[in-house]
Amino acid sequence: WMTRPQILGGDYLWALLAALRAGWCLLPQAGYLHPDEFFQSPEVMAGDILNLQVYYPWEFLSSSPCRTVVFPLMTSGITYWVIKSLQQLDICSSCINSYTLLVSPRLLFTVFSFILDYSVYRLAPSWEADRWKSLVLLAGSYVTLVFYTRTFTNTLEGLLFALLMVLVSSRKPDSSLAEPTSSPLIGIVTTAGFFNRPTFLAFALMPLLYWAGFIVDSQRSIKTVINHFLKLVLCACFTAIVFITADTFYFTSVVTPFNFLSYNLNPHNLALHGSHPRVTHFTVNGMMLFGILHVLAIGAGCKMLKHYICQLIRVKSYYHGSPGLLVHSKGKPTLLLFYFVPLAFLSLFSHQEPRFLIPLILPLVLFSTSQNRAMKWKYVIVIFNMLGALLFGCLHQGGLIPCLFRLEQLVHSSESSNHPRHYTLLFAHTYMPPRSLLNIKKRDTHIQVIDMAGSEEETLCQTVEQRANDFTCNDCQVFVVIPGTIRATITKCGVSFLNETLIFPHLSMEDPPHIPFLLSRNWRSQLGLYILQLVLVLNPKIQALPV
Repeated sequence: WMTRPQILGGDYLWALLAALRAGWCLLPQAGYLHPDEFFQSPEVMAGDILNLQVYYPWEFLSSSPCRTVVFPLMTSGITYWVIKSLQQLDICSSCINSYTLLVSPRLLFTVFSFILDYSVYRLAPSWEADRWKSLVLLAGSYVTLVFYTRTFTNTLEGLLFALLMVLVSSRKPDSSLAEPTSSPLIGIVTTAGFFNRPTFLAFALMPLLYWAGFIVDSQRSIKTVINHFLKLVLCACFTAIVFITADTFYFTSVVTPFNFLSYNLNPHNLALHGSHPRVTHFTVNGMMLFGILHVLAIGAGCKMLKHYICQLIRVKSYYHGSPGLLVHSKGKPTLLLFYFVPLAFLSLFSHQEPRFLIPLILPLVLFSTSQNRAMKWKYVIVIFNMLGALLFGCLHQGGLIPCLFRLEQLVHSSESSNHPRHYTLLFAHTYMPPRSLLNIKKRDTHIQVIDMAGSEEETLCQTVEQRANDFTCNDCQVFVVIPGTIRATITKCGVSFLNETLIFPHLSMEDPPHIPFLLSRNWRSQLGLYILQLVLVLNPKIQALPV
């Protein structure tokens, strides 16, 4: 797809991939990557702005605030305010539903994701990379299609990193040196990135050093150099005051990044979220996200390191009057440093998840398309990204969102409105269900959500039996949501089910499918999510409800 511009131009192919990105967001994508895509922004704002029943994560509690409220307000908050206003103005009578609650914040992030494309368009010529090949490689990556259309703080971190790389770029598209970029903007972006995620400093380090080297090299007057740095510091301080003021109004007097660092620098706290070997980012997560591109970068990095070590051993100066590697390199060493330095810093922490690395896609794409490094691997790259998009965009916990859509329709159906019932929705062995997608007002007490996470069989059966034998509720409906891989387990609980619905596909890596069953006629059940309507002892003849 990158070698036939005469058949299919790079600009045309990029436009198709961009349309795919937007269209798949609207479809919407069913894959559920990680609870943080809901519980670090949309879930919180749905409770604050739309007055829905939600689950507030500990990071947003006044007792331990670790997340700034500015970015959730500017993203999910704005989209929810818009659909709320449309409904209040009777422009759209049912604007607030599970679909709009899911898609509207994602759509805004999808629009923001084109900041990446703009950054590649601007930076590619400066780093000796082909502009349209870079754009196609970026737009065709499943990281862009899936991760950058989700409401992660990591997504915002990647976009701010891209803006910072554009701001510090010292060369024009024609390879001539540009005037130093506005220092105030660099200060604002760096500070905003720090308040979004303090780990942004790991990504910002090399761009800031690159910019500082260029400033020192291009300015003969020490007064001008000091002026640039002073503007950066002043604007950074002003931006910090804005964030602190907003967080103080929302929480109390607090600097959320310091709480974030204090929590994450404690190994015991990180262990609660999972501890990984320090090489996980290098050996597993980089490969999972970027595939062969990560391998090419490692190979080039080893060659570069060997080259400079040999030069040092031979006691040869590689400056020759130039101020250093960062400013006047021809792109290859610097882009590798932009990629590996953040990777190394993030590897110092014991908790390592793949999404932490998604900001690195920009320098990796630019590096891979310079000197046509990725050309010979084009078919591997296409297959890898198709599989990644299928796995994470469709299969991974892919039944939970459609399940919440169905349950939202059930509890808000006209039948339910005419004959109010008490609903108990019990989720087991799934990711945390975002309660906001059920569209339940805080004043509504007839719907209860129970999240049992990965409870043991005994605990699960005990809870299900208690619900089946609840004599205090005359008109109750109990629904149990479980992956197909533990469907056999719940049959041992000694309860009956009035109705069951299978939602396909749903892949749970915590409860993976059994290979022999995948080869049987009932393979769909292993890759599905069940909604089971429980038969209650008090009223065993109650009518089954369609789900």
